[in-house]
Amino acid sequence: MATDIANVTLAALDELKIEYEVIQCDPALADTREFCAHYGYALSHSANVIVAAGKADPKCYVACVLLATTRLDVNRSVRKRLGVSRASFASADETRVLTDMEIGGVTPFGLPELLPLWIDQRVMELDYVLLGGGSRAIKLKIDPRVFRHMPNATIVEGLAKDPT
Repeated sequence: MATDIANVTLAALDELKIEYEVIQCDPALADTREFCAHYGYALSHSANVIVAAGKADPKCYVACVLLATTRLDVNRSVRKRLGVSRASFASADETRVLTDMEIGGVTPFGLPELLPLWIDQRVMELDYVLLGGGSRAIKLKIDPRVFRHMPNATIVEGLAKDPT
């Protein structure tokens, strides 16, 4: 299954005609901090894709891309943008069901079209960003301007905040 998702991811990127680099990694080292430490990449150029859930009826979800050095502002920014009274991080099971990907490999490319994709403005300030590749076995090195070509992507100021 993971290989299929990674193939869908790479096909989605090829369709966008965007250059990218695939970086193979040990699935046991796919979590961002471990990946960066082991393979020698800067945490400041790494991003996480986190699915958040709005506590509404029915529940609503959004995939968020933010720098690994920041924290998703789920209680303010996400909650307000979703228009719900409460929001939280989606569970690993919810993330798997919604994206067909495991945490540590979730990528913004090839997500279901109905799942909104929000990108923190700070991601856009980098010359490249490292992201999950659809499985825990690959990461992608890509120009963040790719998000400007994705129809379901919205660049959001203040989506993430500095850690406290």
